[in-house]
Amino acid sequence: MCTTCGCAAGEARIEGENLHTHEDGTTHSHASNKSGMTYTAVAAGHSHSHRHADGSVHVHSHDHADTAVHDDDGAHAHDHEGAMHYGHGPAGAHAPGMTQSRMVQIERDILSKNDGYAAQNRARFDEQGIFALNLVSSPGSGKTTLLCRTIEALKSKLSIAVVEGDQQTSHDAERIRTTGVPALQINTGKGCHLDAFMVGAALQKLAPADDSLLLIENVGNLVCPAAFDLGEAHKVAILSVTEGEDKPLKYPDMFRAASLMLLNKIDLLPYVSFKLDLAIEYARRVNPELQVIQVSATTGEGFDAWLAWLEAGCAGRQTRKQETVASLKRRIAELEAQVSASVRG
Repeated sequence: MCTTCGCAAGEARIEGENLHTHEDGTTHSHASNKSGMTYTAVAAGHSHSHRHADGSVHVHSHDHADTAVHDDDGAHAHDHEGAMHYGHGPAGAHAPGMTQSRMVQIERDILSKNDGYAAQNRARFDEQGIFALNLVSSPGSGKTTLLCRTIEALKSKLSIAVVEGDQQTSHDAERIRTTGVPALQINTGKGCHLDAFMVGAALQKLAPADDSLLLIENVGNLVCPAAFDLGEAHKVAILSVTEGEDKPLKYPDMFRAASLMLLNKIDLLPYVSFKLDLAIEYARRVNPELQVIQVSATTGEGFDAWLAWLEAGCAGRQTRKQETVASLKRRIAELEAQVSASVRG
């Protein structure tokens, strides 16, 4: 179950392979890695709650003159100036039939498991010098078109692999594969986001090369993916000018979690009422450190800055890997010297 919207996990699939969800909320996959060994793991990000006859999970609603609705542990749904707000409780969300304290506990359990898998992914990325990015946006922002143009521009310079996330179909992965780079589709079923376990299982099959660029296109959704670390170096939020400039204020968690915002489809600015400066102002109101690059995936405008950012990130990750290896070698040499001195003594 998603910690934000309560959506069911469904049955996720990685290009024809099922990730089976069990009644206890765990998910198992059996995938072959590049060495031919079997990879088995338990997924993060999914849990189930049940209303029992003994009333252990329950909610009481009361009608008040102030039109507030209270659950067992103090959450309020305020009707204020024609808007009802359900995000004021400790969980910051509302689920019918579930108390705020129960929601908080479920969220902690889910994210704790997810963070464990994210740490495994991040360790792999560090060890291999892989620059991994989590691309997030609303549906229709132009993520896949942007990826295709990015790949065409960089595939002669960098090794690139792509993980595609959608509820159904492999259309986007097929589009990516026409560029000549490997891509693996994850279908999340009823799930609304990728989680770290799904990405880890995909890595076993995709086997990205050392010192490469890994682009993870998340499910189109500006809410739930914000909470799930995939082990990536950065979240990149894509906002198109065909959307509202107030999206960063409406969906602040996503823009707060991102390191970079790509303002896409700027070739359409003469034809839409999108206020570019205001969109940037709103985004930086939410996240003052947010970098912004304006691009058009159709015309290529602004792509020099985007490609330079990617290449700098890849170079930095490779330098970090080399420094780590050099540090380990120095430490091994120091230990060998200590052992040698001890033997001589």
